[in-house]
Amino acid sequence: MPYEWHDTAPDHTGAVSYRLRAWPYQSLPRRGFVWFIGLTAGFMALPVVAMLGTSVLWGLLPFGLMAIGGVWYAIQHSYRRGEMSEELVLDRQVAQVTRHDPGGVLREWTTNSYWLRATLRRGPVESYLTLTDGQREIELGAFLTPDERRSLYDDLERRLASLR
Repeated sequence: MPYEWHDTAPDHTGAVSYRLRAWPYQSLPRRGFVWFIGLTAGFMALPVVAMLGTSVLWGLLPFGLMAIGGVWYAIQHSYRRGEMSEELVLDRQVAQVTRHDPGGVLREWTTNSYWLRATLRRGPVESYLTLTDGQREIELGAFLTPDERRSLYDDLERRLASLR
């Protein structure tokens, strides 16, 4: 799953804290990207090789290069979007959500963990997971699949109950 919990052991006062880190799933690793672009370029070169020595080559070549460049750009854009992550830190006093957006933008939200509630409902997406303290509501795990959000909601509910 593209999220993981790090639970700290109870200290001398019995206090426990939880840390959640969530990130978008990347189905194509960097090494796979190199293979994909190489194979795509190789297969796109097959019709061009047949046209070597003719003026048709110069008509096909720009379109082949644009297609490979478009695929390259789309996958690189996907990797940049995949650089985002969310961190949730919970203890008996404070709950803090930190979101690292692509491009280095950092957003933080802090509240008293006693008032924190997780809700899972129908919204803009299936299994819309939000955190609220009664005054402000934020979305958590927008990049997760509906099944992953449901699983995360169950984990979050257990941990919030143990803090109370």
